[in-house]
Amino acid sequence: MRNLKKPWFAKGLYIILFFFLSPFVMAQSPVTVAVFNESTSMPLSPPKIGPFHPGVLTGSDITLYESDRNKTYVSINISYTFHKKLYQAITIGLNLGYDYKMAYGGSLKTGIGIGYMHTFPVREIYSFQSTEYGLKKAKGNSRFIPSVSFGIGQRFSPNDFKSSELFVQQQYWLEIPYSPGFIPNMSHANTILGAKFP
Repeated sequence: MRNLKKPWFAKGLYIILFFFLSPFVMAQSPVTVAVFNESTSMPLSPPKIGPFHPGVLTGSDITLYESDRNKTYVSINISYTFHKKLYQAITIGLNLGYDYKMAYGGSLKTGIGIGYMHTFPVREIYSFQSTEYGLKKAKGNSRFIPSVSFGIGQRFSPNDFKSSELFVQQQYWLEIPYSPGFIPNMSHANTILGAKFP
C-alpha cells in the first residue's frame, strides 16, 4: 500500500511547489540559469571532466543581508538531471548562500543546502511475479539531498555590485537513501556553470 501512495505524494508535492515557486521566481531578483555535469564522487574530491551527465537549473534568490562586500541570501532552485545509465531526476532545492564581493568584479561563493529529488529509471526494471520475472512499472524514487558548495563569480560590470554575474561552482551532495539495506547513501558532485541576472 505504501508504494501505491508514493507517486500521488510526489505529484502533489510537485503541484504545490509549482504554484509556490512560480510567482516567487517571476517576482524576485536575481534569476539564476545554469548548466551542470553530475558525477558520482567522493566528498570534496576534485572536479571530474567525464563522463558527462548533463543537467539544467533555474531559480531565484531572496537577499537576507547585503553590503558592498558581503551578501547573504536564500535561493530556491529547480533542476533536471539526465544520467544515461541510471536515471533522470527532478530536484527542488533550498540553499543558504554567502558571497564575498571583491572590487575588481570577482566574488567568492559558498553555500549549504537541502533538497528533494525524485528519480525515474531510464532502463526497464523487472521483478519476480509469482512464477516468473515480468516488467515492472517504474514509479520513481524519493531522495533527500543535503549539499555544500564552493565557487567563484565575475560581474559583467566590475564596479557595479548589483551587476549580472557569471559563476562556476562545485556542489557536493548526498543521495539519501540510495539503496536501503545495501548502500545507505551515495555521494555526488555537480560542476555548475551559470549566470545571475537582476
